[in-house]
Amino acid sequence: MAKPSGTLQGICQTARQDRGRRAFLSGAAAEHIVERLYQARGVHVLESRWRGQSGEIDMILQDGPEVVFCEVKKARDFDTALSRLRMPQIQRIHGAAAEYLATVPDGQLAQVRFDLAIVDATGQAQIHENAFGHF
Repeated sequence: MAKPSGTLQGICQTARQDRGRRAFLSGAAAEHIVERLYQARGVHVLESRWRGQSGEIDMILQDGPEVVFCEVKKARDFDTALSRLRMPQIQRIHGAAAEYLATVPDGQLAQVRFDLAIVDATGQAQIHENAFGHF
């Protein structure tokens, strides 16, 4: 028998779904802003939200000879966005990047860069090139 939709469990689940949907849409909007910034610089977007077994990479780009792996963080302000990147996530991104590189001709010998793009609540963005180095 189905539970009535007005139960506390149903209300909490709906609120959680709403938060998840807002976070997804907010992240997608931030990624779109960052994508436009890269394109204005002549950087070609190869993949968006690429998923490997190790994790997801928000954007994979080609900047001349370099393959760029970009993590996008959105928050109310730049400092908060910067603080949201943690070492376990960097390690997952490195693992996913290694998986991705296994699919390209130069493989692990490819020139790579890891960028961090941050977006604030007003839609302003900053790209920090080589934010967490090479592996």
